[in-house]
Amino acid sequence: MIPYYFIGAVALAGAVVVIGLMRYILALPVDHAGAQKISDAIALGARTFLKEEYRVISFVALGIAAILAYFTSALVALCFLVGSVMSLTTGIIGMYAATSANVRVTMAAKDHGEYRAFLVAFFGGGVMGFTVATFGLLGIAGMLYLFIDAPNFELLITSFGFGASLVAFFARVGGGIFTKSADVGADLVGKLEAGIPEDDPRNPAVIADNVGDCVGDTAGMGADIYESYLGAMISSILLAKFAYPSDMVYIGLPLMIATLGLLGSVVGLASAFVFRSNAAAILRNATYVSIVVFLLASYAYMGHAEVDGALFKSLVVGCFAGIFIGLLTEYYTSSTPIERLAKASQSGAATNIIYGLSLAMESVVLPIIVLALGVLISYVYGGGVFGVSLAAVSMLATVGITMTVDAYGPIADNAGGIAEMAGFGKHVRAITDRLDALGNTTAAMGKGFAIGSALLAALSIFNAYADKAGIGELNLLDPLVFLGVFIGAAIPFWISALTMRSVGEAALKMVMEVRRQFKTIKGLMEGEAQPDYARCIEISTQASLREMILPGAITVTVPVIIFLAFGPIALGGFLVGATISGVSLALMMANGGGSWDNAKKYIESGHLGGKGSEAHRAAVIGDTVGDPFKDTSGPALNILIKLMSMLALLLVSL
Repeated sequence: MIPYYFIGAVALAGAVVVIGLMRYILALPVDHAGAQKISDAIALGARTFLKEEYRVISFVALGIAAILAYFTSALVALCFLVGSVMSLTTGIIGMYAATSANVRVTMAAKDHGEYRAFLVAFFGGGVMGFTVATFGLLGIAGMLYLFIDAPNFELLITSFGFGASLVAFFARVGGGIFTKSADVGADLVGKLEAGIPEDDPRNPAVIADNVGDCVGDTAGMGADIYESYLGAMISSILLAKFAYPSDMVYIGLPLMIATLGLLGSVVGLASAFVFRSNAAAILRNATYVSIVVFLLASYAYMGHAEVDGALFKSLVVGCFAGIFIGLLTEYYTSSTPIERLAKASQSGAATNIIYGLSLAMESVVLPIIVLALGVLISYVYGGGVFGVSLAAVSMLATVGITMTVDAYGPIADNAGGIAEMAGFGKHVRAITDRLDALGNTTAAMGKGFAIGSALLAALSIFNAYADKAGIGELNLLDPLVFLGVFIGAAIPFWISALTMRSVGEAALKMVMEVRRQFKTIKGLMEGEAQPDYARCIEISTQASLREMILPGAITVTVPVIIFLAFGPIALGGFLVGATISGVSLALMMANGGGSWDNAKKYIESGHLGGKGSEAHRAAVIGDTVGDPFKDTSGPALNILIKLMSMLALLLVSL
């Protein structure tokens, strides 16, 4: 039997954590009218964008639901819509928490110092993290409880996951285009041409830039990890159902693992009060405590339920693979590689970009090896295909704390912007800059974790697809498989080209608008006039809503065409090609973008001439190249491979 009461109790504990953290944040006073006004402007911009973005997503989702209802049943369409709505809701809650916490981090830095400011940002990120974990548990538990005995259970739960994946892709691409078009425009004109500091209130794009942190790096990332969380559990449950058709202990095992992971995340969050050291150590300790508690609880449960002990090895492999990828990402986006990249900036932007690209390419190798070894070990020693799927669930089980660490970053970034625009002293900005620099590393680690988990989740979904389609093996000498592999490998490059180009075109419009305002608004550079922030928000919003449609259409239609034209064997090859190239390209972009960003911040902290130097100008240009890498194109790819895999599973389930 599946212990629904226990799962419900842990999910309730997660909800209590979300409510408690939100109440703590909202109870903190904001006694500075200027800072509150800036925060309100950011919140209004974020709400306006999400409202428009979700309106477009809703039309797409309703259209797909109508197709599903026509070809299958109203219940399948309803499951798809429920998955979509839950994904949208996680984004709304995360955005609200981020826009509420940002100004309070600034005030805490001003009035109480770095430790208090860090805790506020950390707890603000916790709202997003524990919302993702709680909603994921409730969604999958509800699907199992209601439909586990339904004859079309596979179709129902797959449509539920497909809804979450579709929303996540649009949210990630739309939010990424918004945030990076504003960021690039603000940097190129503000920093390089006007020579004003980052987040200077005279910069017309500064509010749009801060809005982007909320809608792209918080709401978008939340939807991304949420659908990974669901995808890993769904594929593992389906594989268990194929292998153990009537054994509810094994069928419910992925859900129980996720439940124990949430329990570990709660303990990890509480550890922030126990291990009171520096911010970086607190983030690491919270992650490690969560994993240790999760593994101990899982070992005890699996022994009690008399589950095959080999499967526990897969849980250990999943956790350690996640840790290793995080450490490798931390290395390539901080420490020695960053210093070398900064030194390369001394001879200009060209050498900065060349060295940054080489660093980005190099950073792909070791994570791929770690993931490949993880798959091999979990397959050979951890229970075969089902063991590999459990490794994916294990890597994502402590998503409550992992997402907390990741969502902390954009909140700290916003806090620095508010400190600058509100005119607080240098000591406040110094605190927020330190928190922001740490946030860049945690965000890069979060992206590496998301990509690694995407590979394992996509592989698990692919295995479920192969079982359902009756594919025992793929012969690379089969021309249909060969065709599928190469077309699939090309798709991530096509999607990346579209999203990069979208950012470039939107950034051009932003640059022209910022230049126009500097030239035509009298007294703007002197600080005697207000820029038109709303116009810049409008440019980013329109560009992102328009440009996210084509990548979404390609992602949804190409697998259908391959399936209908060439059959399930070709689609299997397609998924293999897309997964391999997608993961490699996503790692390169995420790590490269993080490296360029932190190299710029390394120079801004006073090294190699500091702000305003030639090295700094070159690093800013490199950072503008890295921005769409790490926050638009790269993150879109880890959703791309899971969305196409989930769609393939849905097609074969029909």
